[in-house]
Amino acid sequence: MEHDEWTEQLESRTVTVDEHDLEMAYYDEGSGDPLVFLHGIPTSSFLWREIAPAFTDDYRVIVPDMVGYGESAMHDGFDRSIRAQELAVADLFDQLGLDSVSFVGHDLGGGVGLRYAVHEPDAVDDLVLSNAVCYDSWPIERIVDLGLPATIEGMDVDDLTGLLESVYHATLYGDDADDDFVEGMVSQWASEEGMVSLSRNAIGTNTSHTTEIDHGAVEARTLMLWGAEDEFQPIEYAKQLEADIDDADLVGLEEANHWVPEDRPEAYREELREFLEE
Repeated sequence: MEHDEWTEQLESRTVTVDEHDLEMAYYDEGSGDPLVFLHGIPTSSFLWREIAPAFTDDYRVIVPDMVGYGESAMHDGFDRSIRAQELAVADLFDQLGLDSVSFVGHDLGGGVGLRYAVHEPDAVDDLVLSNAVCYDSWPIERIVDLGLPATIEGMDVDDLTGLLESVYHATLYGDDADDDFVEGMVSQWASEEGMVSLSRNAIGTNTSHTTEIDHGAVEARTLMLWGAEDEFQPIEYAKQLEADIDDADLVGLEEANHWVPEDRPEAYREELREFLEE
């Protein structure tokens, strides 16, 4: 699925975070128990284009763009940390009438899912964490650098998009990166507003927002569905989560780096469906 085709399916609502009213875009298809997919940095809901639609026959599938990303609000002047993103998705869930969800989170989206599962244990039935930020596993230096105002001030749009393209091509598993995927992820940042938004997103990566929670307090049935060859969030963190969460299992997908839904979509779908149907 191409990026334009994906974004044409998105809806939007106004969520409130720290007294800021912000537009939040999201995909909402299917009927049944709610199944939420949340991306990380520097991606968007487009990360799930090969995964989420496959579940709409059996679930109500909801895939937000976090605020500051994708088709959601990108203007300056609001917090984009995972603490703020948790508030944003919680408000979205309330507006959509979702009392409880199955929550699938990648990267920062996994950190949001962890916080939400700890703070709202009755609201998360199942939790799936894919190469998720946790403990003190983050941020990585490359993202921190993007968060420094001087870094963005020294770039133009072509510089930034070229950098991001090189990062994706270097960190997708194998030699044949999907150009639609790379273009879709990079295009959201290809403006002055997008550059500043990415920088603010990057500086909002606050280690304290996962070190302050008790990961062992997660009550939801949990699966770590992890790209086994991740250089950003190594699988050792998934093993630590498996040890700390009472009802947790780990599935490591070989031949998958950090972008595991993109590297191994078929295997990802199969493992996720098997877990949800247990």
